[in-house]
Amino acid sequence: MSVLNRKQAPQFNGVENITLIKPEHKKLANGCNVYAFNSGGQDLVRIEWIFGNLRFNADKPLLNAAVNTLLTDGTGNMTAAQIADHIDFYGAFLQVDYSYDNSQVTLYTLTKHLASTLPVIKDIITNSVFPEKELETFVRNQQQKLQVSLQKNDFVARRIFNKALNGETIYGLAAEPEDFKSLKREDLLAHFKQMYQPANSTMVIAGKVDQEALDLLSDTFENGWDNEATPADTMQPPLIPSSERFFYTEKPAALQSAIRIGTPFINRTHVDFPAMQVLNTVLGGYFGSRLMANIREDKGYTYGIGSGMTSFKQTGSFFIASEVGADVCRSAVTEIEKEVNLLKTELIAEDELSLVRNFMLGSLLGSLENVFSHADKFKNLFFAGLDYDYYERYTSTVKNITAEDLQALANKYWDFENFYKVIVGKY
Repeated sequence: MSVLNRKQAPQFNGVENITLIKPEHKKLANGCNVYAFNSGGQDLVRIEWIFGNLRFNADKPLLNAAVNTLLTDGTGNMTAAQIADHIDFYGAFLQVDYSYDNSQVTLYTLTKHLASTLPVIKDIITNSVFPEKELETFVRNQQQKLQVSLQKNDFVARRIFNKALNGETIYGLAAEPEDFKSLKREDLLAHFKQMYQPANSTMVIAGKVDQEALDLLSDTFENGWDNEATPADTMQPPLIPSSERFFYTEKPAALQSAIRIGTPFINRTHVDFPAMQVLNTVLGGYFGSRLMANIREDKGYTYGIGSGMTSFKQTGSFFIASEVGADVCRSAVTEIEKEVNLLKTELIAEDELSLVRNFMLGSLLGSLENVFSHADKFKNLFFAGLDYDYYERYTSTVKNITAEDLQALANKYWDFENFYKVIVGKY
């Protein structure tokens, strides 16, 4: 029997390839697309009904978010309490989620209880009534939450940054307390009727999805769920970034200042996106990044700092975000600029690049722990209009990109002088 040598590091094996589960596709007669990931195994299923958000209306900016949030607050057949009790009785879990591009309803349930839980979901997405009392409670609660959040420097900085990059659009929405007062039940009903149509819906099912479950889903949502005469208008108005580049909100009593720096950017559909993810990881995309090493570990200006890239249907962004001691805010910005510019002038060392490669490939592999994760990866592709070869290109890029490639990309995309810079606190 061999003895383990604890003085010798275990052998490291790189990630050779990543295999993604692909779904079965069916289109219902009413236009709803259904994508199913069958894992067999445990008697559990997650079903998502995903709807494209309607065109942003600056006069009624909160309709998309409000309609989605209030979906479970009552239908023509059930009150909010009855919906919650029914779902709880079967040990299921129901939630609604809103994002810039889409809104969704998600159900987790045992497959054997689908016949009892699916009719509730159908009632919600076809027959929600937005009771006046529930709307009043929503408005009051959201106003209170917003007023509390507006006291937080990082929240304010994020709002200012998004609006600067995206203007008066769904991506730049910065709601004010009075905006909630403009919500009217008749507007919510009209919005709901146009948006929650089967032709504007994608159903993604993952878990134990046998033929019996698929037939039940089809029977439930193909019959009695019809499209309106007017299709859902999901085209968003054009983005107009601010001509200003520097935004400073002074708070004399602040102990910390929030920093948000970045620019409108390419999204996942762009050929350079995977390569820029590598460069972003070097700069601030993981705990061992350059920003963390400099501004947290070396300078001690903050507990945390990072950079990131967002990808949406119509836009993307690159950003650097942190909260630092108010007395070192200006110094922190100087150090951030230095780290960005170093990637434009000096090649990344091979050992650092190798560490980043292993981190990114390991993270991708680790994110595929179950069938739900595979469904999430599919959604990233589907709603961006991409095919599965995207992840092949991604892994190939991460494995093979050179320091010279990354330096060229830094010079192509990063111009710190023209970045949007938001400071909330003291500077």
